[in-house]
Amino acid sequence: MPSTREMRMRIRSVKNLAQVTKAMETVAASRVRKAVAANAASRPYSEKAWKVLLHLARQPGSASLHPLLSERSPIRNVLVLMVSSDRGLAGSYNVNILRNTLFYFDQFSQPVKYVTVGKVGRDLLLRRRAEVVAEFTGLNAPAKFLEVSPIARLIVDDFRKELYDQVFVSFTNFESMVKQQPVIRKILPLEVEYAGIGYNVTHTKTSSVFTYEPDQNEILDEIIPRFIATQIYQAVLSSQASEFAARMIAMHNATDNANQLVGDLQLEYNKARQQIITNEILDIVGGASAQERS
Repeated sequence: MPSTREMRMRIRSVKNLAQVTKAMETVAASRVRKAVAANAASRPYSEKAWKVLLHLARQPGSASLHPLLSERSPIRNVLVLMVSSDRGLAGSYNVNILRNTLFYFDQFSQPVKYVTVGKVGRDLLLRRRAEVVAEFTGLNAPAKFLEVSPIARLIVDDFRKELYDQVFVSFTNFESMVKQQPVIRKILPLEVEYAGIGYNVTHTKTSSVFTYEPDQNEILDEIIPRFIATQIYQAVLSSQASEFAARMIAMHNATDNANQLVGDLQLEYNKARQQIITNEILDIVGGASAQERS
């Protein structure tokens, strides 16, 4: 059984740890609010860009309008952008995104290569001998669009060079403070049948005629790569919000567990002290009795 001095030191250490986890919970709570606000602020532009792209892509012969809209056959190479965090201590956040990604793409017969956002995801993929062709770390929280633009530029350029025939993004969709869902979306070639990342656009029939200036092809060359960058930006913001929410919950649970452990240790410490005092009293009584008999 440890001595009372060792137990006091352990109680002090656990209390210090509880203070650290409480501080990390507070920081995560502040950052998740900022990430959610940034995600909401970028949504109006994303929705408007999606509506314009939807109108263009639904025209007859849309697949020939732009190479980023054209399906390729056969599929020879696949690229996956996986968004994780730079730091741990976020519960099962990183493990869940890795498990969902590997489960989905292990079923592919084509070679799959990865671009990673976040150190933890990169390290987890490398440990499993996955091929990581590029990595991006140290993004601000919340991320800026200019930080995400190089990622989109790299992916679009490689797709245009036909290094890859399909591109997916694997991220964690922020639904609420207690629910974050790993999601995989195909972003190249661009599909217009789903509502996009992080927002919904109501599909309604319209007879409106749009006039595009200076030219429809020039607009497509500008809006499609920008919209792909916007999808990636939304995925990064949603993943950051999910990361901070998961970290906040993990640190809250860690604080509660530490406080409970302090209570259990304090009880054991009190029992040990009581036992020591009882033994000392018994020694005194025994000595007094021996003196009386002598």
